[in-house]
Amino acid sequence: MYRPTGDGFTDITVMPKGAGSENMSALAMLTPAQGLKGLKAFVLDTVVRAGGRPCPPTIVGVGIGGTADQAAELAKESLLRPLDVPNDDPALDALERELKEALNGMGIGPMGLGGRTTVLGVRCGMAFCHTASLPVAVNLQCWAARRASVRVHPDGRTERMP
Repeated sequence: MYRPTGDGFTDITVMPKGAGSENMSALAMLTPAQGLKGLKAFVLDTVVRAGGRPCPPTIVGVGIGGTADQAAELAKESLLRPLDVPNDDPALDALERELKEALNGMGIGPMGLGGRTTVLGVRCGMAFCHTASLPVAVNLQCWAARRASVRVHPDGRTERMP
């Protein structure tokens, strides 16, 4: 992710992912009539279908709204929010907690061998969209959640971010 800032520097974050988790990504173009119930069912079905292939316990990124490509970007970008940082949007925060509880209740467990910890967290991002569509994307990240960030200053100096 490339994020220019208003302070004269640019933050760049990379998130290397293995194919086991990336290959389990999914996109659905739901109808507004399917609503929140359809969204939840799609997320649950995606994680169940993935089983042990993305190396659970996973972090589940969910992109809601926008266009198909925006939903996919939101899902992946949401994985960058640390697990100990709640969602700024109270409705999305509640959805994240509800989905985490439901997914951990599925019994897939670590590496798909059964157990109570299928996901470490769920992270959601949302964008406005046309009233006739409801794109939803799911992007899974394995438990390792590798990432690195660097800040590039206008003078070329760089600093690694924690």
